[in-house]
Amino acid sequence: MIKTTTIVAGISLVLLATACKTKDLKMNTEQKESVSNKKEVVYQVFTRLFGNKNTNNRPWGTIEENGVGKFNDFTDTALQEIKDLGVTYIWYTGVPHHALIRDYTAIGISNDDPDVVKGRAGSPYAVKDYYNVNPDLAVNPANRLQEFDALIARTHKAGLKVIIDIVPNHIARKYEGKNNPEGVKDFGADDDVSVEYKRDNNFYYIPNTHFEVPDTDKPLNGEKNPLVDGKFEESPAKWTGNGSRMAKPDRNDWYETVKVNYGIRPDGSKDFPELPVGFDTKSYQEHFDFWKGKEVPDSWKKFKDIALYWTAKGVDGFRYDMAEMVPYEFWSYMNSAIKINNPNAFLLAEVYNPKEYRNYIHLGKMDYLYDKVETYDKLKDIIRGKSLPDGLSNIKNGMTDIEHHMLHFLDNHDEQRLASPEFAGTAQKGKPLMVVSTTISTSPTMIYFGQEVGEAGNENGGFGTHSRTSIFDYVGVPNHQRWMNGGKFDGGQLTQSEKDLRDFYKRLLNFSLNSSALMGKFQEIQTINRQGTKKYDSGIYAFTRWSDTQKLIIVTNFSWLTRSNFELKIPSDIIKKWNLKDGNYTIKDQLYTKSSIHLKVLNGEGKAQISIAPSESFIYQL
Repeated sequence: MIKTTTIVAGISLVLLATACKTKDLKMNTEQKESVSNKKEVVYQVFTRLFGNKNTNNRPWGTIEENGVGKFNDFTDTALQEIKDLGVTYIWYTGVPHHALIRDYTAIGISNDDPDVVKGRAGSPYAVKDYYNVNPDLAVNPANRLQEFDALIARTHKAGLKVIIDIVPNHIARKYEGKNNPEGVKDFGADDDVSVEYKRDNNFYYIPNTHFEVPDTDKPLNGEKNPLVDGKFEESPAKWTGNGSRMAKPDRNDWYETVKVNYGIRPDGSKDFPELPVGFDTKSYQEHFDFWKGKEVPDSWKKFKDIALYWTAKGVDGFRYDMAEMVPYEFWSYMNSAIKINNPNAFLLAEVYNPKEYRNYIHLGKMDYLYDKVETYDKLKDIIRGKSLPDGLSNIKNGMTDIEHHMLHFLDNHDEQRLASPEFAGTAQKGKPLMVVSTTISTSPTMIYFGQEVGEAGNENGGFGTHSRTSIFDYVGVPNHQRWMNGGKFDGGQLTQSEKDLRDFYKRLLNFSLNSSALMGKFQEIQTINRQGTKKYDSGIYAFTRWSDTQKLIIVTNFSWLTRSNFELKIPSDIIKKWNLKDGNYTIKDQLYTKSSIHLKVLNGEGKAQISIAPSESFIYQL
């Protein structure tokens, strides 16, 4: 979900953001979580942009002007190239049918009102029908679901798994479930609209009040459209997706969506059974058993049915938008049901409040959360010259009990592109960030399509602004299009520097997939070297990772200007843990296998002479 500064600042004031908190439930920080035995790598792709070969990029352009990608553009070749990059999961972003400005009335889809749609292509987080997919993505829109089914099959054939979005906190203002399975009623169909709140209402209402369109820039940039009249019929008005209770939302509110009611009363109290103390240590089976026979709000049942519908179609996991705005008891209810059907389901949540991480992992039964507020933000500060890298160790050690659950990324649809001037500035400067992000923990790594070829997000799509690749407009993604090379997916139009960058990502990600040490122990060697190593420049960061069969020393140089030469110290406690005797050992870089140096162990302490170029990283293996 794209958020303006105003929205981000206001989230802490939203009703449910506070209602979802636990009653000081004591977390068992020593509990042992089951972890996979290898790294996972998620490739996020904005589905409608991936296969688009059109390079016009006219602001506010139509499909005819700017083009759009299709499910069918993910060919066997494309999927194999993604897998060979070092990927295990593809997150197909923007698949569920969301509100957009295009006439599909010929196949029974109503037109959406531009007054309550962001952009022309529409936000993927304003879902209009959860039981079907975006018609823009199909060669034959009438058969769009079959085309997506075929994509799931092709993805699995390539040895990859499928993730799609579910957005429980809010839905499009004009939701129309025209493809509901038998017995499934539409959101709001049975609501009592005469009251603000009732447990089994799907929405919150402002009784006896009409919705008013917010004061925004002209929809579609002022283009004429029969539905653009500054009005949208909604009576009574509903609460807006970000929790605004105003009949006329602010222009910075998520005015294209309405908030879903999960049984949180307007005063913030809970109108459903709460998990007993100690359930942070219970299995998903025990969570599932707890909810059997319990009375829960109607919205819980609706979203559980949606998730199980897609699981039955072969979807392997979900990315949950703004999960912390929905109570963790609901996640316990839904996620345990998903895991009963598929124990290996990959469940990833967008949560930004570090105080709530453990609740959503242990009580909400999430597999993974975004490590945005701590590791991502720290890396961004480092490369923008606002911080030294030393604090990375404290962040890592502060999450020791949950580090496997904190997914690492540097690029996604919400954030500024890694290579943009607003972030690292160049793809080259982003390399040390990527090495640290990938190797510092056991958690999955995520990259965003185009990141691996240096996409900087310079386009002005219309509603979307530069530095992010627009999720609201029909646009082409230039660097990615050069790799796509007209559908050959062979990188034929890439510059040499872009080819080299993709080679770097391919080496790093594939190494991570096969490294037992990256699923093992971590110990920083930053402090001892910062305090006592001469010429250990401010941009250097070093740490160790190891397993029974693999020992790694990782050294990165965040400086894009300074070559550093120093004698790296490996303290005695690590030498002892690695069972190294006094002597000389050869350690070889695993990224490019060109650098081999000597680790000298004397009197139980290790030293290695390092020469590292600007923006360079080494993954030395003993």
